[in-house]
Amino acid sequence: MTPPNWTEMFRVFGRIGVLSFGGPAAQIAVMHKELVEDRPWLSDESFLRGLSFCMLLPGPEAMQLATYTGWRMRGTAGGLLAGLLFVLPGAAVIVALVWLYAQYGTLPAVQSAFLGVKAAVVVIILQALRRLAGKALKHPLDWGLAGGGFAALFLLNLPFPLVVLAAACIGLMRKDASAAAAAHSPAVHNGSTLRTIMVWGALWLLPLIALSLFGAAFLADIGWFFSKLAVVTFGGAYAVLAYISQTVVTQFGWISAGQMIDALGLAETTPGPLILVTQFVAMLSGLQEGGFGLFFAAGAVALWATFMPCFLWIFAAAPYVERIATHPRLGMALKAVTATVAGVILNLSVWFLMHVAFADTKLFEAGLLQVPTPVWSSMNTPAVLLVLLAPLAAWAVRGNMLFLLAVMAAAGLAIAEFPFAIS
Repeated sequence: MTPPNWTEMFRVFGRIGVLSFGGPAAQIAVMHKELVEDRPWLSDESFLRGLSFCMLLPGPEAMQLATYTGWRMRGTAGGLLAGLLFVLPGAAVIVALVWLYAQYGTLPAVQSAFLGVKAAVVVIILQALRRLAGKALKHPLDWGLAGGGFAALFLLNLPFPLVVLAAACIGLMRKDASAAAAAHSPAVHNGSTLRTIMVWGALWLLPLIALSLFGAAFLADIGWFFSKLAVVTFGGAYAVLAYISQTVVTQFGWISAGQMIDALGLAETTPGPLILVTQFVAMLSGLQEGGFGLFFAAGAVALWATFMPCFLWIFAAAPYVERIATHPRLGMALKAVTATVAGVILNLSVWFLMHVAFADTKLFEAGLLQVPTPVWSSMNTPAVLLVLLAPLAAWAVRGNMLFLLAVMAAAGLAIAEFPFAIS
C-alpha cells in the first residue's frame, strides 16, 4: 500500500489527538476507527499486532500505539509526527487548566461538560470493543484468554505484566501451521537498533543529567521521578495513579492531597493520555515553588521525562514486531497476547464506567477475590442519566464522534443546572 502523504498524516493524526478523550480504551477505539475502518492505512491484523506490542511496553500504550502506527507508515518521522500530535493537544489544554485552577480553584463548568463527554466515551469504547473482539477472538482458546485476562485483572487484581506474561507463555505452547512464514520475515540490523537506542537514550537522559549537574534541583527531581515512572508503568496510567498520588503528596510534598485529586479529575478532561496528569502536577508544583517561569519549565521537563522514553521503546523495538509475528512460536505468543488484550480493554471499560457512574468504589475481598465494587450511595445521578442518553445521541448523530462529544458536553452542562438530578 502507498503510504499516506504528510498532509493526510497531519490531518488524521491531529484529529485523533483532538478526539482522544477517555483513557486508553477510548483512544484505541478512535485510532481503530480512523486508521482501519475509515481508511485502508492499516489492516486489522497489523493494528492488533501493534496494539499487543504496545501493551508489552512500559508507558502509555495508546500514545505508543499512535507512534507505532505513524512509524509503520512513514518511519521515524511519521512516528514522531503521530506521537506528538497525540500528546500536544492535551498538553496545551493542561497549560490552560493549571493556570485557571491556580487562579480560580476547581472548575465546575469544565467538569460538568466533561461528565457528558465521559458518557459519550462509554458508548465509543463499547462499540469499539465489540469490533475489536470480533477481529481478535477467532477460536475458543482466544475467547478463553480474553476471559482469563479480564478475570485476572478485575476479579483477582493480578499485576498486568504477570497476566500478559502468562498469555505469552500459553501462546508459546501452541502450534502454528504457518511455520514456513518465518523464512520470509523482514530483516532487522542490530547495528541500526543499537544506534537508535544510543541516540534516543541520550536525548532522553542528557537534559536530566544537565539539570542535576547545574543545580536545578527541583526540576531534576521532577525529571528523574517521572522518568522512573516511564520505565515502570506497565499496564498504562491507571496502574500507577495511586503511586503517583502517594509519592508527590507524601514523599515530595509538591502539592496537597486535595490538589492531587483535582489534578486527576482535570487531567481526565483533556484529550490525550491520562498520564498527562504528570504535566499538571509538575506545572502546579512549579507555579507554587517559583512562579510563572518555573510553571512552564516544570511542565516541559515532565513532558520530556514522560514521553521521550516512549519514542525510545517504539523506534528501537518496532522493527522487530513483524519479525516476531512471522516466527512460528513467537507469533503465536503475540497472538495470545492480542486475545488477552481484549480482556484488558474490557477491564478498563468496566473500570471507567464504574468511575463515571459512582463517586466512590471499594474493594470486595474474599479469599483470592479482590473485586472493585461501587458504593451505591455515591451514585452520580446526572452521570447515569447521561450514560443512558449517550446511545440515543450516538444514533442521532450517526456515529460522528465530534458531534457526539459536542452534544454530550452540552448535555452535561445542561443537566448540571437541575438540582433535582443531583444525588
